[in-house]
Amino acid sequence: MSLDPSFVGRSYPPTAPYLVGREKIREFATAIGATDPAYHDPEVARSLGHPDVVAPPTFPVVITMAASEQIINDPELGVDYSRVVHGDQRFAYTRPVAAGDELVCVNTVEDIVSRGGHDFLTIRTDVTAAGEPVVTAWSKIVVRGEA
Repeated sequence: MSLDPSFVGRSYPPTAPYLVGREKIREFATAIGATDPAYHDPEVARSLGHPDVVAPPTFPVVITMAASEQIINDPELGVDYSRVVHGDQRFAYTRPVAAGDELVCVNTVEDIVSRGGHDFLTIRTDVTAAGEPVVTAWSKIVVRGEA
């Protein structure tokens, strides 16, 4: 069953704030092999003009992936998660994510396209801190059709 294209443009309620912790940033950076001192050392980050350690560019996936469950689990849309594969991910930054940020996500269904028996769902997640834009993330998932 194809995803309903009338969902394009639909936005979901803001998520609860996620407090970005210094150790979470360090753990994420270590896990992906990111050695930039600004990800690990608050003094280095401050010397570069940041309020605290900053997160590697892909860090927002930690919260945007969880936030996108609003859309993926929407029974009216009908995503069969057992048939999902990841298609694409990209980020557009206004400023880096830093320890101490309280991030809120708003998800929007940006696009639904059907090709070759598969549905391609693009989710845009606008991430803010204190009401100000931080990063926009796009995630494309592919809902594989029946074999």
